[in-house]
Amino acid sequence: MKTQKPVFKPYYQHQLMAFPPTFDELISKDHPVRVVSKIVDEIDLDPLLIKYKGGGCSSYNPRMLLKILIYGYLVNIFSSRKLEAAVQENIHLMWLSGMEKPDHNTINRFRSERLRGVIKKIFAQVVLLMVESGHVDLQKVYTDGTKIEANANRYTFVWGKSLNASKKRIAGQLNEFWQYTQKIAKQEMKDSTPTAFSATNPEQVRVAIDKIDQALRGQDVEPKNRQKLSYAKRHWVKKMQEYGEKEAILGERNSYSKTDPDATFMRMKEDHMQNGQLKPGYNVQISTNKQIITNY
Repeated sequence: MKTQKPVFKPYYQHQLMAFPPTFDELISKDHPVRVVSKIVDEIDLDPLLIKYKGGGCSSYNPRMLLKILIYGYLVNIFSSRKLEAAVQENIHLMWLSGMEKPDHNTINRFRSERLRGVIKKIFAQVVLLMVESGHVDLQKVYTDGTKIEANANRYTFVWGKSLNASKKRIAGQLNEFWQYTQKIAKQEMKDSTPTAFSATNPEQVRVAIDKIDQALRGQDVEPKNRQKLSYAKRHWVKKMQEYGEKEAILGERNSYSKTDPDATFMRMKEDHMQNGQLKPGYNVQISTNKQIITNY
């Protein structure tokens, strides 16, 4: 029996085209990349544009960078280095970028600096566009959340209760020192001087220490109290400043990780150690409609 030879389709790798196809021809009309491009073209980027200063070298168009960032997230490309490579290899990202080739540093700066404080405004505009186009109905929104363990050191943490206790301890010691000063320097202190002193911020602590130091000059003060005053002058104001900075990071939370200030210590739903250990993590909440995120 005579065997038939296999037949292959023509393959001309190096043949030149008189009219090479455009990226627009190579991308299907219903591809998600077109949706990303259309939406970003319609949103108002004024909140983002004010982040740019005039003069100097020209910058990459922020609308283009936003497109490649959003589409990269859509197809699970999160690394700035991988996005840099994809802009030179992936026809969808090459189409979005208009053949521009921003490097990973540019992409990372845009994401971490330019979009800081702006991304929520842009997100809100996208949601409203989805509502106008009929893709989203805000009358029916479903909210759920989950806890995600952070990649942070679980042994370097700051607790709100500990901060409050430390501030109260300094305030209490300062008040005791104030009363001690009154006892040994009555002649220098006027009758109108309060018998108790309350300090809640670094400036109040500094003023109180200065007054105590002035009142005790030339007085017969016990060595341990003199030493304590010297320590207070060197450390207490700085400590109160440090506590204030940590409270600003805490906000309304009760704790945070020093290696990842966004992470809060909480009990996870699933603990592989089965011991109920507190771990740094995030409590992520999202609202959706028709599988589209409308709030986070």
